[in-house]
Amino acid sequence: MPYVTISTVRGILDAGQKKTLLERVTDLLVEVEGQGNPDFRRNVWVRIEEQEPAHWSLGGMQPTPEIIAGMFGTIGADGVRVPRP
Repeated sequence: MPYVTISTVRGILDAGQKKTLLERVTDLLVEVEGQGNPDFRRNVWVRIEEQEPAHWSLGGMQPTPEIIAGMFGTIGADGVRVPRP
């Protein structure tokens, strides 16, 4: 029974991206570990763990919500990414 945790910075993935990521990682585990057996799907756990930008560093730089919004756009209250103008 596989358990997969995906760690990411909060604000990068919107609700649709999370759903797609969860589905595709599950599909991959069914294909590889479950050898294509569709019954294996019910044994696959996938979790997305989001942490605040201040908890991360890349090359010594801590991303801010403003940097993330500038790169990826903001996420609305409905969990959907707001298109950048």
